[in-house]
Amino acid sequence: MAKYEPKTKPTEVSVEDFITAVPDPRRREEAIEINAMLRRVSGHEPKMWGPSIIGYGEYHYRYDSGHEGDAPRIGFSPRKAQLVLYLMGNYCDQQEEADALFAKLGKHSIGKSCLYIPRLANVDAAVLEQLVKISWDSMNKLYAPSS
Repeated sequence: MAKYEPKTKPTEVSVEDFITAVPDPRRREEAIEINAMLRRVSGHEPKMWGPSIIGYGEYHYRYDSGHEGDAPRIGFSPRKAQLVLYLMGNYCDQQEEADALFAKLGKHSIGKSCLYIPRLANVDAAVLEQLVKISWDSMNKLYAPSS
């Protein structure tokens, strides 16, 4: 059986070029705002992961099944219908605090490890930044950053 090869890997594509190429002007401005927020919280320069995910930091994961790979600690993608934030850490050790913040965030929906925001103007930016920080801190507790 062939070894699993992840589709989402770091690329050499410029994050600035990717954001500049977002066709919808509102979504492009939202991407600029989210990029600034995630850079501020993480202290990391962004990099492209696959064709459409902007990630900050990275970690190596290994499942009990033997499947393993690398992924961004936090990230986002400015999709056509909504912004998607990848905040895996919000499902870790601070779930109660994250749930209280989600209740105050504004219009959004949640997937397994994704936060979907149809329009950035309809959420509370300060609450969103707190959620990003919880996720970042939780990921750093679970997966110690490499120097």
